[in-house]
Amino acid sequence: MSSALAETKWQECLEIIRDNVNSQKFSAWFEPIKPVKLEDQVLTIQVPSQFWYEWLEEHYYSILRTTISKVIGADGKLQYSINMEQKESALDNVPHLRLPQRPAPPSQPSSINGMPRYGSSQIQNPFVIPGIQKHKVNPNLNSNYVFDRFIEGDCNKLARSAGMAIAESPGNNSFNPFFIYGGTGLGKTHLTQSIGNKIRQDYKDEKTILYTTSDDFINEFVHAIRNNRASEFSMVYRNIDVLIIDDIQFISGKEKTQEEFFHIFNALHQEGKQIILTSDRAPKDIPDVQERLISRFNWGLAADLQMPDYETRYAILERKALDNGIEFEPEILEFIATNFKSNIRDLEGAIIKLLAATSLQHIDHLDLHTAKRILKDMIKDTNKQITIDAIQTHVCDYFGIDTNKVREKTRKQEIVEARQIAMFLSKKLTKSSLKTIGLQFGGRDHSTVIHAITTVEDRMKTNTKHLQIVKDIEHKIELATI
Repeated sequence: MSSALAETKWQECLEIIRDNVNSQKFSAWFEPIKPVKLEDQVLTIQVPSQFWYEWLEEHYYSILRTTISKVIGADGKLQYSINMEQKESALDNVPHLRLPQRPAPPSQPSSINGMPRYGSSQIQNPFVIPGIQKHKVNPNLNSNYVFDRFIEGDCNKLARSAGMAIAESPGNNSFNPFFIYGGTGLGKTHLTQSIGNKIRQDYKDEKTILYTTSDDFINEFVHAIRNNRASEFSMVYRNIDVLIIDDIQFISGKEKTQEEFFHIFNALHQEGKQIILTSDRAPKDIPDVQERLISRFNWGLAADLQMPDYETRYAILERKALDNGIEFEPEILEFIATNFKSNIRDLEGAIIKLLAATSLQHIDHLDLHTAKRILKDMIKDTNKQITIDAIQTHVCDYFGIDTNKVREKTRKQEIVEARQIAMFLSKKLTKSSLKTIGLQFGGRDHSTVIHAITTVEDRMKTNTKHLQIVKDIEHKIELATI
């Protein structure tokens, strides 16, 4: 009878709470609660974890107090039973919530900054168990990525300056979120991790920092859903003080992930936690992302990283050589800075190749002539680099249509044909993955790209006119890159 009455009274409580809490929070925090018993005006409810109890106390005390008073009476009390995994009995030392007087926090909390410990075992994966030791969060930072090694130039001055300001006062600045965008190899990861390393150095264990990629975020979220741990996944991220997510553009088209990230973003921002995001394009240019998320990406500062100018490239080369304990002749650095213009990774690749060649070939003195010989193939590849953007431009010029049309969701026959040819050539002439190609064409998935490639190949086999069109466009693209 006690359990049946508890069920009835708790359902009455839920009806009141439902009217005062948004549906997402109600589903996440109140639906998993189970009524246990009702005795002497004390309603006992079971919650999944110690953290759950503390979260309810911190965020929903007022509504729980009011609701219990209405349903059970002014002398009504609420007692928590905490369901620990692999333990049948509730914790004996969990305090009662006595209404109407607010209770003190737990006298012996098994937690650090609100995140519970579970025995003395080491936590291997924070995303598959309820709670995480805050000091055990692996920030995933590369210690080599620091501000001292990030060369400043006109191409990145704004972003670097903002990054320094954020590192000095994370969360307490006008750059939240900090959204960094730019092409591949321009230093986005280096800059974001420099911020993380600086905060880690200055704040020690005061700030929980996490660097992750959007791919890892998506995969962890999918794993959490499959294992009925979505709420715990959310809890972990909401307790990060500095959250850095690389390549956020890959949440394009993933509605459930966007929904979850939206709520995590709001929770962090409201609590003054620092959010840092990177993308290969500006927020407004990311396709298939909810407008409310795009709007939030623009709340703080969006700064772009551009291709480095000659002076910056030269300074980067000097720094890389110094880091490796090698001094190159100025003529060699000038040669590399002049011929490697697209991104910083190409510069690093050139230095690494020279270092490897001098070591393996036992070259005592590296002169300009030898350096040119060693880097000959890389320079050829760099000059002949073909981009998806260039392919889209050539294809659209051939068909006399606006370049943006192939990125839109139109089904007009001539645009569909142009889009399919552009996808086919993007796969043939670049090293881009199907996923990357799809994103460059309005956020389409890899199956659409595969279908386009197959369609063009079939037409080329059966239609000589179509074969000639593709060959003509490919020839124009190759001529333009010589």
